[in-house]
Amino acid sequence: MVNKTGRKLLNVEKMLPIVLTLAILGSWEALSDLRIISPLFYPSSSTILVTLWQLLVSGKLWTNLAITLNRLGTGLVLGMIPGVVLGFLMGWSRKLRVVIDPFIAALHPIPKTAIFPLVLILLGIGESSKVFTIAIATFFPVLINSMAGVRQINPVYFEVANNYGARVINTFTRVILPGSMPMVLVGVRIAFNNTLMITIALELLAARTGLGVLIWYAWETLRTQELYATLIVIAIIGILANYLLQKLTQAIVPWSIHVLQEENNPS
Repeated sequence: MVNKTGRKLLNVEKMLPIVLTLAILGSWEALSDLRIISPLFYPSSSTILVTLWQLLVSGKLWTNLAITLNRLGTGLVLGMIPGVVLGFLMGWSRKLRVVIDPFIAALHPIPKTAIFPLVLILLGIGESSKVFTIAIATFFPVLINSMAGVRQINPVYFEVANNYGARVINTFTRVILPGSMPMVLVGVRIAFNNTLMITIALELLAARTGLGVLIWYAWETLRTQELYATLIVIAIIGILANYLLQKLTQAIVPWSIHVLQEENNPS
């Protein structure tokens, strides 16, 4: 009986976001049709969905989406690899952490869009400057979470490894990697969300193609239905990415899936 009740509650919880979304869309549609809100700035939900379909069919959305995802993916990889490596080293070595941590604390809070002009001076106005800034936005959350993942490992495990004469590579593969991986994946999730925002912001500032450019051109020409349609696509990217990261966590570290769940539901 308890199991059936629990399953019913779980099904209700899963349905709530869908019901809430439909209610918002229905209310938006009614308010726009009745001119209670301006159709120019708040077009009806049906108009937005039709526009989204038209952008998909025309290929305009696919082209800009591919460019944005290419920038995002390249920056993620370039920022994630050094972030994980340096995070592991700082978590493992107190001396290295004492030396580098003050620089991380000073540089991390600086808005990455604020340093973009400096990157433009160094790398020019091409793709490299955008990808480099995206990589920086990825680097810091991945590094901090990787370092925290190593530091939260019980020191007993390191002592046991030393007592049995484990080599450095064995300590890394048997202690550090499995023990810190849940926190690393949380860092990747945070980095992805930050990096997606940075990517769109950079495209708004200095790009000719991408989802951010679609948003800006739509606003300049008051085609607000295209603006909202593009925002829906960005939201879907975020939902799919977080879902895939949850599944990846379940596959890689099933014993610590609660770490990501607590990150998703801090309350």
